[in-house]
Parts: sequence; C-alpha cells; structure tokens
Amino acid sequence: MAALIFVIDGKETTHELTEGQVLIGRHSDCAIALSQPSVSGRHARIYGEGGDFSVEDAGSRNGTFVNQQRIGGRVTLHHNDTLRFGDAVARFHDPAVARAEDARPSSSRTVADVLRGTLELSAGQVDIDEAGAATITDKMAMTGRFGGLDVNPEAKLKAVLEISNGLAGTVDLAALLPKILDALFTIFRYADRGCILLKDEQTGKMVPRAMRHRRKDEDSTVRLSRTIVDKVLAEKTGILSADAAMDAAFGGSQSITDINIRSMMCVPLLGLDGEVLGILSIDSQNTLGQFSHDDLDILMTVAGQAALAYENARLVQIYAEKQKQDADLDIAKSVQRALLPTEMPKVAGYQFYASYDSARAVGGDMYDCFELPDGKICLSFGDVAGKGVPGALIMSRMDSCVQSTIRHVHDVVEAICAINNHMCDSDVEGRFVTYILCIVDTRNHEVTLSNAGHMPPIIRRANGTIERFDEELSGPPICVTDDYPYEAQTCKLGPGDLIVMITDGVDEAMNPEGELYGLGRVLECVKKGPAQAEQLGKLLLEDVRRHARGYPQSDDITIMTFGRNP
Repeated sequence: MAALIFVIDGKETTHELTEGQVLIGRHSDCAIALSQPSVSGRHARIYGEGGDFSVEDAGSRNGTFVNQQRIGGRVTLHHNDTLRFGDAVARFHDPAVARAEDARPSSSRTVADVLRGTLELSAGQVDIDEAGAATITDKMAMTGRFGGLDVNPEAKLKAVLEISNGLAGTVDLAALLPKILDALFTIFRYADRGCILLKDEQTGKMVPRAMRHRRKDEDSTVRLSRTIVDKVLAEKTGILSADAAMDAAFGGSQSITDINIRSMMCVPLLGLDGEVLGILSIDSQNTLGQFSHDDLDILMTVAGQAALAYENARLVQIYAEKQKQDADLDIAKSVQRALLPTEMPKVAGYQFYASYDSARAVGGDMYDCFELPDGKICLSFGDVAGKGVPGALIMSRMDSCVQSTIRHVHDVVEAICAINNHMCDSDVEGRFVTYILCIVDTRNHEVTLSNAGHMPPIIRRANGTIERFDEELSGPPICVTDDYPYEAQTCKLGPGDLIVMITDGVDEAMNPEGELYGLGRVLECVKKGPAQAEQLGKLLLEDVRRHARGYPQSDDITIMTFGRNP
C-alpha cells in the first residue's frame, strides 16, 4: 500500500494512504496529524483514486511543496517524490514501483537519480588526486575474491544496528562522525583509511569532517581519487572495487594506482530531496583482501542513516536559531508596542479609535494620537517602506522625530517640513515613509492635515456620503526630497462626520485566490458602517479578515478612525 514516510527527530514514521481523501495538518481531526508549528491546522489533502495518488494544498499558511516546488493545484505523486508541509518533510512510497526498481539488475547500488552534475571539492586534509583522467565504466568490481575483508554477518548486523541507534536523535555530528568511522573499522577489520566529507552550506564545496587511519604512523592526510569522487557525485552511486589496482573498471587510472588503493568503497550521503550532503569512503591496502557487494550494502545503509542524522541535526540547529530569533523579535515587538499609544484621547463630543495588525512580529506601520498643550489633538499616521525589523527601526526613528517636533511646532506645514528634513538628514538610504500629520481643533471642529505621499483619508459624512481629501495636494513621501514645500488641507466636521485613515495593507489584503480586498470595498464598508468610530474601525478590520480567510498577509494592516459624535 502506498504511504508517506516522515522523518521526525531522526526517526521514520510511516502513514499508509487509502482511497479517498486523507487530511494532513496540526488539527486533531486530521488523519495524519503533525505537531510542527509551521504546519497549518488543515494543511493539505492527499487524494487516492484507483491506485493513483495526488496532493493539494488546503490553503495553508506556509504552502505545500513537491520536489522543492510550491504547488498551486492538485499534483500527481510518483514514487520517491519529496513532499514538504511547512517544516515537515516526507517521501511518497509506491511499493509497486519500489519492487520493480529492486528487481532491476545493476552491479552498482543507485542511491538517487535526482541531481545531475559534479560538485566542486576542496582539499583541506583530504587530497583529491587530479592525475587520473580516465573515467570509470559502468562495470564495477570483479566478483572473484582471493582473501576476505568481511567478518561474521551477525557481527556486521550488530554493528550496523549500533550505528543506527547511535545516530537516532543525535544532533552533534562533530562528535558522532568519528564514531561512525570507528564502528566501520570494527566491521571491516582490514580497512586502513576512512573519510567523511560534508557539503559546506556557504560555499557548496565538500570539506572533510572526519578521518581515520588504522596505522598511527601514517601520513594524516587522507587521499581520494577524483576519478572515483566525480563518479559518486555525478551518478549518486556507490563505488566498489574488490581489487582497485587491477580492476579494469577503473581504466588503469593513475590516480588510483598512485594512492595505492587495493580495495575500496565510496558512497554518497543524500538527503530526502536528493541533495548531495557528503561522501563516505573507506579503502584497504591489504593485498589479500577484497570488499564485497554485501560490504557495499552495509556501507550504503550506514551512509543513509548518517544522511538522515545530518538533516535532523541541521533542522534542530535551524529550529534553535529560529527560537533565538523569535525571542529577539518578541523583545522588539514589546518595544514597538510601547511606542504606540496605550489609549486614545477622551474629548467631549469626539471619538478616536486605532488598530494595528502587523504582518510579522514587528512591522513598519505607525500611528499616534495625543493632546497638545493648546487643547488640540495631534494625529500621526504612516507606513514605512519595508517590513520586519528594518521597517520597525525606521518607524521608531520617525515616531521619535514627530514627538520632538510637534510639541514645539504646532503648525502642520511647518512641522511636517521639519520632520521631513530631519529624516532626510538621517541618511536612511532606500527607505521612505508615506505619512499624514493631522491637527484636530475640537473647539472649531476643523481638521487640518498635510499628506506626504499617503493614501488620502476618507471622509464619511453623517448622511452617508463619501468624500476624499485632495490627492493632488499630497507631496512626496518623507525621506525622498529635503526642503519640500508641503501644503495643508482643511475640512469642517459636522455632528456624525467621521474620518478614516488606512495603510495599504487594508486595500491590498489578499485571499487564497489572490484577490485583493480593494479600495472599492473599503469605501463601501465605510459608507454602510456604523456612525461610531470604534465600531466602524472594528467592522472594517473584521471585513478585511473575512476576505483574507486566514491567508498570510505580506503587509501590516493599520486603521485609524475619528470624528464627532452624532
């Protein structure tokens, strides 16, 4: 029966697939329940029809991937396809195809046929001999043997089980890899040299991570033939030679002869997605012994376990780093929240409301609302280009600049010009802020504002009509042009009149089908909404979320509403 094989904490977990639908996710009602935080409650569905299986994303937050490609619709699954649900990785197993592949005759053991090409190697303490120009043919090692490097089969099996148990759940490969070589030397008692190379994630080169010599007086450098290494990497096959010096399979390669290899095995370490993670090699200089195909099978088994452990360790490291980043972001989030007003001003006859919903732990939207010494109300509203921590840092700088300016300069135009010049002098390259500075005179019921490249605020009159501030009077965003002569706009507020300000995260909110919420829907919601600022702001936010249906947003959503009581 077809199945999904997950590798979680270094252990394989098999889930058999049946006809019909199989739901995958974190929710308890899912047939395949996963615990990773990156997996959505109902993440994806597997469909079984007449022995064929396909997968479809169920509107998950982090997407569903097949062979490293994010899927948009239903995708047919094939044997050994790699699936990823958030951080959960699985392999699709089709037993019928597997049996057919096992029956395929071959003198070499194919690990995977996914990647093609040769990877660059770095020397380090491992010498990759460049002398050999000859290629290795498909014919592998001779079957006849004079001596024997193998030991009792039961002893081999016990050693392999010990290695597998030692690898399970291990996260420190630096300490583990030498132990693997020690165990292999116990299995293959005539092995003279062993080496494990792993791919450097930064450079993509193969670098030595563990080496072993049986003879203490031997040169500490482990020498590998590039002829052999290139074939292992290019074809993802295990190489075996019972007698490499005489074996015609190596075409008389001088590199093999010079290194004095008599019998050798070299196998790749491959991840679930077919990525070449490294190489495991052992050889012997014993003229009376030969490695066998059974020995190659054992080495392939150990290599497979080592590759799984390596990927598990890498995931653990990524998780640990993410936890640290999350902790740092929590601190940044607390700092950012502290910059936002804890409560809105309470003015007789007026109402003020604001909400902030960041797309990430921290964001670049900003708002503020506070009373000035002359009794007027100042409203500050903006959107920093760029999200995450960089956007939050600019937002913090902008907020500080506004606070220090507006408490001494109460004229809107004079204040926004001063703010712009200060931010331009800060030399924040590549960053700008769309921004609105607004002064509300609650005695004369006048609103005066200056707009620096932001979406014009919406005016909802008491009779339900919609007006917009003049976009042509808007200047460029903050941090774009210093000494720009911004202009002011003024409007009267009657009883029941409200003003609505939004960031582009509102009208650009997207649902799973890729449809934007849109300005038209914003205007319609504002027009038909309640006459109270708080209720109107909450209604608009709820309508945006209803449209998105849980789809992750790429931009912060900030809403501010204020006006006179009816």
